[in-house]
Amino acid sequence: MASNSFGNLFRITTWGESHGKAIGVLIDGCPAGLPLDEAIIHTELKKRSPGKNSYTSPRKEEDTAEILSGVFEGVTTGTPIMIVIKNHDVDSSKYEPIKDQMRPGHANYTYLKKYGLFDWRGGGRSSARETASRVAAGAVAKQLLKHFGIDITAWVAQIGEVKTSVQPNDLTAFKQKTASSPLFCPDENATHEMTSAIDKAKEEGDSLGGVIQFFATGLPAGLGDPMYEKLEANLAKAMLSIPATKGFEIGEGFFAAAMQGSEHNDSFTATQSGIATKTNHAGGTLGGISTGMPLTGRVAFKPTSSIMLPQETVDTEEKKTTFQLPEGSRHDPCVAIRAVPVVEAMAAIVLADAILMNRNAQL
Repeated sequence: MASNSFGNLFRITTWGESHGKAIGVLIDGCPAGLPLDEAIIHTELKKRSPGKNSYTSPRKEEDTAEILSGVFEGVTTGTPIMIVIKNHDVDSSKYEPIKDQMRPGHANYTYLKKYGLFDWRGGGRSSARETASRVAAGAVAKQLLKHFGIDITAWVAQIGEVKTSVQPNDLTAFKQKTASSPLFCPDENATHEMTSAIDKAKEEGDSLGGVIQFFATGLPAGLGDPMYEKLEANLAKAMLSIPATKGFEIGEGFFAAAMQGSEHNDSFTATQSGIATKTNHAGGTLGGISTGMPLTGRVAFKPTSSIMLPQETVDTEEKKTTFQLPEGSRHDPCVAIRAVPVVEAMAAIVLADAILMNRNAQL
């Protein structure tokens, strides 16, 4: 299987399967001399880990990251950073009765057509378990970005039909509210409505989708290259590589299609710190290059494919059958919730790569 790597200079390669012995990531291109706090990696992984409440999968994983190389006395050496995360709470027995069925909404069929085989233990390589490796890499990228004064936050902006329009005016308070929510939603009223919607879907044996919004501040103007390395293009690829994603927007996104040019254009103005725009409908980029304004975007996640309701399907011999998850199966009722730290991680990886790439722009 190819295509397990992402990035140009700050480049990650993830490996491992959902029910294998371990998963992990190899980070190449991180500059030497960066103080790396292992505790930050563990904190980020805890945000993504399952089993914290009834709105996530009951699978219990400590997700403790072990750094095997690339760091000496708490500082990066410039050599590849290898991080390993052991799998502990593995139970493949629930998948044996359904291993020959084409699971609706899953990648069994496409993997079989491409590779001739499929690791049915929890979805193997196609499982969202792989995203723990991305979060570990993102934690390293975040510490690199902190050196340049760049900060990233993400939150649940929608679950099912319930939306929130809150924005991070006070970033510190906004992050605190997001962290205190069981759904990573900074809006208490929306959180209550979202939890009710998830409970209802669970009772019906169904699932919900959601939208994650991200917000990055401190970016200098000039990140990203025109044409095929546009900042938003790389962000789109990063976000749409996350399992269960179905849409990406930057700035006003699809809503821009309903606006007029006079509404959408961001007027420039002179400030004490330099040129800025009065509004930010573009979402922080023009021509694929950062403007210095906050970078804003949204990522849409489909409803969790694993649901308790019976579904019509076929088996590997193309015979009609009914797909039914075995009792005791462990799945997220809404995958968007635990995707919040994953979206932050992928944004951080893209921006870390852009920062390093930008060093070649001018003498």
